[in-house]
Amino acid sequence: MTDFAHRQSAHCESGVVANMVSHGGLAMNEPMAFGLSSALTFAYMPMIKMAGMPLIAYRMPPGHIIKGVAKQLGMSWKRQTFSDPAAGKAALDAQLDKGHAVGLQTCVYWLPYFPEDMRFHFNAHNLVVFGRDGDDYLISDPIFEQTVRCDSASLQKARFAKGAMAAKGMMYYPEGTPGEIDYARAVPKAVRMNRRIMVGAPLPIIGVKGIRFLGKNIARVAAGADAETKLPQYLGHIVRMQEEIGTGGAGFRFLYASFLQETGKILGDDRLKEASVALTDAGDEWRRFALVATKMARKRQKLDVKELDAILNRIADKELAMWQGLKGI
Repeated sequence: MTDFAHRQSAHCESGVVANMVSHGGLAMNEPMAFGLSSALTFAYMPMIKMAGMPLIAYRMPPGHIIKGVAKQLGMSWKRQTFSDPAAGKAALDAQLDKGHAVGLQTCVYWLPYFPEDMRFHFNAHNLVVFGRDGDDYLISDPIFEQTVRCDSASLQKARFAKGAMAAKGMMYYPEGTPGEIDYARAVPKAVRMNRRIMVGAPLPIIGVKGIRFLGKNIARVAAGADAETKLPQYLGHIVRMQEEIGTGGAGFRFLYASFLQETGKILGDDRLKEASVALTDAGDEWRRFALVATKMARKRQKLDVKELDAILNRIADKELAMWQGLKGI
């Protein structure tokens, strides 16, 4: 067992990366990991289905934070997948025997320490294994307040579950950690990259344009012949994707706003501080949208797609203005 400092986090991948980089000797918090990797986004992905409905993403795809932080810090991560589950287990045990903490990509459904009502088939949950005790693995799962245990058989199922985004036993760990962060270089570069994602993507389903697209699509579903049944289900799905899968839309905005606030203080740049306030305001609007959509889906409030579209357009306006304020940074 290695001496690994567990910290609870808002989101699994940014939490794991921050904890593993800190374990390597470079102090890093979760907002810094999220911001340096330019992980904030919005994407409406009709070609990818979850429970038969389109994937709606508020952050970049799984693995992006790991790669993004490595690129900004000039470090590398050893990443391995396995076609043979037995080989994957042997590789994990070998690293633990060397005293290394190891990051894993897993399926939430097969992790027994999750409460039963929180388990669902999602193959991109990240955690850290830092030791063994008999047949149990000792785990730092950033979603939980304390470290947890998982039996060997269950962890194998979680690592090698089939389906969308199958992990194939993915394990990873840093190969050396730098001693410091060059904030003056890394922060502007990371912000510019994230700005391109949010306002420069050519597709109408990505970034600020994607937020507006969602409002139009709600109206399209509402105009369908079976809207009375489908629209409440669709709104429920949107809210689950926003607030329950990972950190959710508002949570990711608050996380990035914290990054902007911290780096604004470090660099003495008021533009970053002002952007932090603006994005926090947008996050509040996302939470308002979720509340109104939930009430409508549960028939506690009259269905009004124009109101939902108006909220989403306000969010898009706020996020666009925020990113325009960072132009030229």
